[in-house]
Amino acid sequence: MKIKHVLLMFVVMASSLTALAQDSMEMLSEDVAVMSDEQAYESYLAYPANEGVYPAVVLIHSFNGLQDGYREMTDAVAAEGFVVLAIGWQTFERSPSDALVEQLLRDSIAFLSARDDVDPTRIGLTGFCAGGRYTMLFMPQVRAFAAGVAWYGFPNNGNPAAPVDVIDQLDAPMLIIHGTLDRPSPIADIYAYATALGEAGADFELKVYANEPHGFMLEDGELSRDDVATDAFNEMATYFRRKLG
Repeated sequence: MKIKHVLLMFVVMASSLTALAQDSMEMLSEDVAVMSDEQAYESYLAYPANEGVYPAVVLIHSFNGLQDGYREMTDAVAAEGFVVLAIGWQTFERSPSDALVEQLLRDSIAFLSARDDVDPTRIGLTGFCAGGRYTMLFMPQVRAFAAGVAWYGFPNNGNPAAPVDVIDQLDAPMLIIHGTLDRPSPIADIYAYATALGEAGADFELKVYANEPHGFMLEDGELSRDDVATDAFNEMATYFRRKLG
């Protein structure tokens, strides 16, 4: 059976999100278009300025769009040594079908894999809110993703399939981050999902923050800089460093 960890962390930290790592890299960023089904999805790319070959991450924003906070988070992950593509999955419609999002993710992998600075065997996936659900749903189905981090997702939502329905297909490691006061996605559903993952022998970790609501990484569309947000960001960055190398 693969290793499973459940961590219940009531976190008090003193660091700032502006100082995520002592040796963070200089990075560059640009708006890009990701082609999928002959349509150009308006997206955002950030990457280390120094030449080299890096792991990559596809970032799926929440249902509220590609807000400035997600762009700032994309920059921060890139400064940790990743090529990061934040995909504008709502470019053409607010609630696209799961099939459309899956194809966009596959085309995003192709977009990253074509870059000289990306190792195509080390591409991860992360998502928030609706993006957290997509991470839970497509980590098992898109095998090119080597690791995932799902933020306050919805394990029981979906038509024709919910994330809980495809647990037995999950081969890659996944970190789940959630708050105990998440009302749209109750923590009880996450515990039940984690139990099902454990019974399936999945390689996963769960980090729970006490008294944190849904969407706690952003405040009014901007990246939160409180102690919990700083710690949670570092959990994601550390996880991707461990799993993607």
